[in-house]
Amino acid sequence: MPVTMDDVKKLRAMTGAGIADVKKTLDETDGNIEKAAALLRERGIAKAAKKADREATEGFIGSYIHHNGKIATLIELNCETDFVARNEKFQELAKNIAIHIAMANPQYKSREEVPEEMVNAEKAVLAKQATEEGKPANVVDKIVEGRLGKFYSEIVLLEQSYIKDDKMTIEQLVKEAIATMGENIQIGSFSRIAIGQ
Repeated sequence: MPVTMDDVKKLRAMTGAGIADVKKTLDETDGNIEKAAALLRERGIAKAAKKADREATEGFIGSYIHHNGKIATLIELNCETDFVARNEKFQELAKNIAIHIAMANPQYKSREEVPEEMVNAEKAVLAKQATEEGKPANVVDKIVEGRLGKFYSEIVLLEQSYIKDDKMTIEQLVKEAIATMGENIQIGSFSRIAIGQ
């Protein structure tokens, strides 16, 4: 099926990828826009992994105050250049993550930040639950590791399901932005203030 300029425009709008990449991917997928978008996303995430070591010393502070004035958040979103820091899509990403933090209330940015004693206490609770459910002792550790993922997804920002699209995590959201903007993007510090908490 021949690729039209309308297809190219539509896929560019969906993914933010360059014209050459869009045309090439549409040719590879015989003009199937959904398959091409998925392929571009996969390739972008692979490119994002390569950019992760680059220094991100520029950025933007995203903020959000809930309509009732009872919850507010701030987030430091870092990138490599001032050019990207001033980009509307980058600033919108910071704002969206700030909104997510207000709603999902993460306690830590990554697994590495969760205190070891907190993880050990959770493991003990999960092991006790698995034992009480009658699970054999030789599989309790595997069950604990599996359930620990849910624990992290509740308190760790990067592992939480994004509130605007629960099919992706915040980490995947950032990786997609890296693929689109072509720079290393990292979440720095964040804070959440809520009345009465």
